[in-house]
Amino acid sequence: MKIQQPKTRHMVTGEVVATKRLSPTFVRVTIRGDDLTTLDDMGFDYSVRLFFLREGQTALEMPTMSNNVWIAQFLLKPKSRRPWVRNYTIRSIRPDLGEVDIDFALHGDAGPASAWAAAVQPGEPVGLFPEGIYYLPPAPDRRVLLVGEESAVPAILSILERLDPATVGDAYLEVPLADDIIADADHPAGVTLHWLARGESAAHPGALALETVSGAELSGDPLYVWVAGEQALPTGLRRDLVTRGVPKGDITFVGYWKHGRASVG
Repeated sequence: MKIQQPKTRHMVTGEVVATKRLSPTFVRVTIRGDDLTTLDDMGFDYSVRLFFLREGQTALEMPTMSNNVWIAQFLLKPKSRRPWVRNYTIRSIRPDLGEVDIDFALHGDAGPASAWAAAVQPGEPVGLFPEGIYYLPPAPDRRVLLVGEESAVPAILSILERLDPATVGDAYLEVPLADDIIADADHPAGVTLHWLARGESAAHPGALALETVSGAELSGDPLYVWVAGEQALPTGLRRDLVTRGVPKGDITFVGYWKHGRASVG
């Protein structure tokens, strides 16, 4: 998948300075550190690797490499010494203050990042490694279609805030509960927000969004699609849209995770 990387990439460290429960599902963690003043503000779906302590660890042992060789260096460490690492979107960034916000979708104890975000306290060390943005429309005046379940909702909200005010299109945001809906989310007036609450549905995340968008009528305008979340959603929706005439090159699809399978690291 095509990604636009920042001009410089290097490991940075900081510490948690605040947490805020945004809704039953979402919590925001604010991270601050002098190193964070060096991060580029790329906006949109700016993805970073987030390094955080495993249970029982007291020190954060970060990789030292500033290119993708860090992965091999990281995996050579015994698990007892290496931190957890997961991909997350920067929800907002304040380089002048050396601060970033990262929003987490909580799933109880289903994953280490969810458990960490629910319990983390100010003062805990964290690390970041910038990856870049996947939101790369071929032309700025394209009609947009943004789709994701809760793991992609922070990225969609960040994209919406950065779009040109004249942008038109639709955004489908699937969340577990009606109380997770953000009625006053900032977005261009020409982009319609469709909040989809699963409620008590037994369907796994992304199934409702896939079914809804697959049954929605597409505009005849040139369309740019950005879809992310549980792997079945982006792959399934891409397949559906291609059969309906959307060129593959106009669809950015990113699988953040796979239902029933733990991430490496």
